[in-house]
Amino acid sequence: MAERSVRWGILATGGIAAAFAADLVDLADAEIVAVASRRRESAEAFAERFGVERAYGDWESLAADADVDVVYVATPHAAHRAAAGLCLEAGRNVLCEKPFTLNLREAEELVALAREHGRFLMEAMWMYCNPLVRRLKALVADGAIGEVRTVHADFGLAGPFPAAHRLRDPALGGGALLDLGVYPVSFAQLLLGEPDGIAASAVLSPEGVDLQTGAVLSWESGALASLHCSIVGGTAVTASVTGTRGRIDIPSGFFHPDRFVLHRDGRDPEEFTADPADGPRTSLRHEAAEVMRALRAGEKESPLVPLEGTLAVMRTLDAVRERIGVRYPGEDAAGDGVTARVD
Repeated sequence: MAERSVRWGILATGGIAAAFAADLVDLADAEIVAVASRRRESAEAFAERFGVERAYGDWESLAADADVDVVYVATPHAAHRAAAGLCLEAGRNVLCEKPFTLNLREAEELVALAREHGRFLMEAMWMYCNPLVRRLKALVADGAIGEVRTVHADFGLAGPFPAAHRLRDPALGGGALLDLGVYPVSFAQLLLGEPDGIAASAVLSPEGVDLQTGAVLSWESGALASLHCSIVGGTAVTASVTGTRGRIDIPSGFFHPDRFVLHRDGRDPEEFTADPADGPRTSLRHEAAEVMRALRAGEKESPLVPLEGTLAVMRTLDAVRERIGVRYPGEDAAGDGVTARVD
């Protein structure tokens, strides 16, 4: 792709779509040219707010818009398969919000579509694109703390959320695991890869989604990860990685940190802080910049958020759901919704 502005389409108009659009506006080499919603009024209001030229009252028109280089899919995750698939089949490149899909089967279908049509596809796992998280990963990979032995990560919201809320709605893929637990799982697998063993327990709501889930992942190397997510209690949202020669602590907001502390045996603690030039810790600009870099380079996936890594996370999420007994509408009927492996 030539060195011109990358032209974005935004599919959906909720809070995360607005946050992403606000960060795109601040990137000189990005342009939002179209937005779509199933309600034309929503698309028009969004377009007016962000100065977008075209507003569509259906997804199909956005997918067919040849002026769009890449579509950011920001629907609730139960609609990711349909929305991203529509865009890929129409020849659009896609950045799809996390969790990538409801289950592994849907994720594999999207990856297959991207490869069939020769399109770029990436999960919007902004944590992986965060400069400070990338620095942490590099330190671990370089052996700064020796061989990793334990990972801890938690993400909980206080709530309470009423039964009608999307986080409690099975039809929308509700529950703590897919909405929040995807971060602890992705953090652990960023450092250790796909686990060899999975144990999990949960407290379920009357609707059948998980209110809180705890999981222990294990690797043949001897490493363990203790992970927790909740929509009934606000947690510290911290993470730590312990190795044979040290430890790294992220004191708060581990998936978008402003600092972390490296403890190495026999040395004073070292604090690593975010560069103010990288923008606020909540910025989504880094994942957008990575998409645009990859498109200009002619890449079909990002080395920071590779598709095989996304599929591996989906396998783990499926396995956890299998163990805690959470299934979403249509999965049983399809016969292959949750495709967890048996340890």
